[in-house]
This record gives sequence, structure tokens and C-alpha cells, in this order.
Amino acid sequence: MSEAINKYARGPGERSVWRDMCAVRPVDPQAAGKARLKQVLSARALIAIGLGATIGSGIFVLTGQVAANHAGPGITLSLLVAACGGGLAALCYSEFAAFLPVPGSAYSYTYATLGEALAWFIGWNLLLEYAISASAVAVSWSAYVVSLLKDAHLSRPPALVNAPLGLDAHEHVIVTGALFNVPAVLIIAAMTALLYVGVRSSAGANSFMVTLKVLIIVVVVVAGLRYVDTANWHPYVPPNAGSFGHFGWTGVLQGAAIIFFSYVGFDTASTTALEARNPQRDLPIGIIGALLISAVLYVAMSAVMTGMVPYDKLGSDAPVAVVLDAHPQLSWLSWLVKVGVIAGMTSVILTSLLGQPRILLSMADDGLLPPAMSRCHARFKTPHVATVITGVFAALIAAIFPLDLLADLISIGILLAFAVVCIGVLVLRYTRPDVPRPFRVPAAPFTCVLGALWCLGMTLFLSPQTWLRLLIWTVIGMSIYAFYGFRHSRLRR
Repeated sequence: MSEAINKYARGPGERSVWRDMCAVRPVDPQAAGKARLKQVLSARALIAIGLGATIGSGIFVLTGQVAANHAGPGITLSLLVAACGGGLAALCYSEFAAFLPVPGSAYSYTYATLGEALAWFIGWNLLLEYAISASAVAVSWSAYVVSLLKDAHLSRPPALVNAPLGLDAHEHVIVTGALFNVPAVLIIAAMTALLYVGVRSSAGANSFMVTLKVLIIVVVVVAGLRYVDTANWHPYVPPNAGSFGHFGWTGVLQGAAIIFFSYVGFDTASTTALEARNPQRDLPIGIIGALLISAVLYVAMSAVMTGMVPYDKLGSDAPVAVVLDAHPQLSWLSWLVKVGVIAGMTSVILTSLLGQPRILLSMADDGLLPPAMSRCHARFKTPHVATVITGVFAALIAAIFPLDLLADLISIGILLAFAVVCIGVLVLRYTRPDVPRPFRVPAAPFTCVLGALWCLGMTLFLSPQTWLRLLIWTVIGMSIYAFYGFRHSRLRR
């Protein structure tokens, strides 16, 4: 780093480190559309990719845990608060994605508006969103698979189906005694292999799984309505238990912050910009469509679940199974739902692992990561090196860490990314007002500022331990930038 400082900070007339860190990459929408990847995705496929990344452990697992530990029946309010913040960010994403169709998502948008160092920070935190999201869902997938095997009287050693680390009541990391989560590692390996061979086959498999899980959610909601006991909704917002975020309105808001990562699927659609047939038209449709559909399904499912059983019974890794087991009349749904949940989570893992390699590719193209990350397979036309690295990283995380720790980390990373994207749209409106925009955020100053404040505000309701973990993650990332990315940036060369 000292050499870089000496090189870029020699005198008043020369470049400084600070100016280089704030350097903005020139915006060229025409050049951005030149693809190395196969352009095969339609608007419907993009919606399916967004839903594939959205409807997973959030609706099948995390809603139950947030209801049991933070919001009670008010989980529906938490979901609506998170959906409003996600909606504001989705509008900003849509303008950027249509205007600048590149695979880097929030990283590329930040580089074009707010500078290189902040772009690196966002790109590094997107690793929390994608790779660790895949890990978190793989942990939930493992829990449902173990439950299904148990129903079939097939047991597995607990040491091989649980994480060796966990969180105690004070959110301190503890050792559980398990070795590692084998099923979670295996599903990530399988999805990485599928993505390695091509996006067309991956999109087809994802569309099938998305259709299946949406149908099952609708069946559960419709079948469960007749077993809803409205007494379970009282009090709708349980009184605070004496600590911040443990029920009461702080619990509702902390629940919104934790569960926010469940809505990030639309961001995945934006990372496939170079594989969209008509990105200027189809990306906004895919982004906004995925968010609206998932929000309706989340709220409906949560309302029925908290109405069918008392909310304090839902703090399980498989809350949907708990709900069905509480009503023997719905036992015919149990196997169907578990199979559907497993298929649904599989699609989330698939789409999460789809997004991260394309961001790594974009960062490598800019010189901030080693050039190997940007290599595309000659036959399959996929970023195969970045795909394998993402899969290995996600598998290691899934093998070791529990769901509740991973969910908090994902939420804080994506909330910061969304806030920066909202600000970036406003900045670009003033710095490049002349560039045509196929999609425009309505009432941009108000929408962008409110979106940024909304997302930043929700980060305040996450636990101090989550902020500490983010700080450690950021220090690691900025060290990589200082010793490699800063010195190899293609923008300066």
C-alpha cells in the first residue's frame, strides 16, 4: 500500500489516493450491452429468477422464527415494512438495470456514480447477499430434508446434519458439538455443477421449481384458511418482553430488518443483464414483478401460519411442518409441502449462486480482482472460474454456520447496497441528465431519498453483534482492495 500512496500522492498537482479511490467509471450504456454470455432470458424467465431467489427460507423458515422471537402475528407488518423498502429500491434498480445493463448489479451502479472504493465496499458486501444467502438457504434445505427422511424412518447422525457453531440467547457464537452440515454442502455442490454448464438449463430448472413452490404456497394458504383461529392473532403486536427487538414495535422493526433478505431476489435478476434478450424492457419487468408477487405470497403465508398455531410454536427450522402437524386434517399436505419446500429452496440456492459469479466477473473486468475471475468457459459461455469459487465458499459457510447468524449478515449487507443504489440513481440524474433512460424512477428525488433512508433506518434495528461481524468483514474486504484492487484498477491504467 505504501508504494501506491507514494505513486499517487506526490504533490499538489498530481493525483492523490483519495481522488483515485473516489474515481468514477465512465458510463457507456452502448458498450455495456456488448455480451460475452448467451442472451437467452425473457421477461418471464427474469421474473422466475427473481422469484427463485426470493421464495425460499424466508417464507418457509425465517417467517416462523421472526414471528416466534420478534414480532408475533405482527410478522405481516414486518413483511410489509420490508416490502416497502424493497419496492423503493426495486424502482431504483430498474432504472439502473435498463440504463446500464451490466452483470455487476449494485457494484457496477455504484462504480458509475459514487466511486471505486465505495463500489468495492458494495461488491464485497454483495458476497454476503449471494454466497451467504445460498449458504443460509442450504442450511434450511438440510433441515427439511432431514425432516422428510425422518418421516420415512431414515435417520442421519446429528453430528453430520447440523452446524458446529451456533448462537446462544445473547447472540454469542458457541460450539454445538456437531462436525458439519453434510446435506447443505451436497446441495450447493450440485447447484454449482448445474450453473457451470449453462444458464439456459439452469433457468429451465429454476422455472419448474418456482412454479411448483408457488402452487404449493397457494394450496397451503387456501387449505389453511378454514383452520385459522383469530384468537391466535391477539395481541397482534405482543407487548415488549423487556429488551430491544423482543416483541413490541421494536420487535416488528427488527423483524423487518432481519427478514429483508427474503426480498432480495429481484437483485439477482439484475445480475443477468448480459443474458437478457431485451434488457431495457425486460429487466424492469423482471425486477418489479418478482418483488410484487413475492410480497403477496409472503404476507398471505405468514398470516395463515400465525392464525393456525400460536406464534411461539413457530421458532423451528421447519415451521410449515409444525403448522401442518398441529392439524391432523391436513396430514395429506405434509409430504407434498416438504417436497415442494425442498424444491423451492433448491431454486433459491441455484439463483443465489447464479448472481455472485457475475458480480465477481464484473469486478475482475475492472481489475479489482484477479483476471481469472472474468474467464468464461469456451463451450458453456459461463463464468466458470467465479462459479466454482463461489460454490466452494458457500459450501464452507453452509457446513459451519447456523441460519440465524447468516440471516442477520445477509440483511445488513443488502440493506447497505440498496441504500447506495437509491443514492446512485439520484446522483446520475444530476451528473448525466442527457442520457436516455428506458425506465425512470417516478418522483426520483423523493423516491430515492426515501428509499435510502428506509434501508439505512432498518439497519439500525439489527443487533450490535451483526454490526461487529460486518466491521470484521469490511476490514477483510478493504484490506484486499488496498493490497490488490487499488493497485490493479483498470480505470487508472
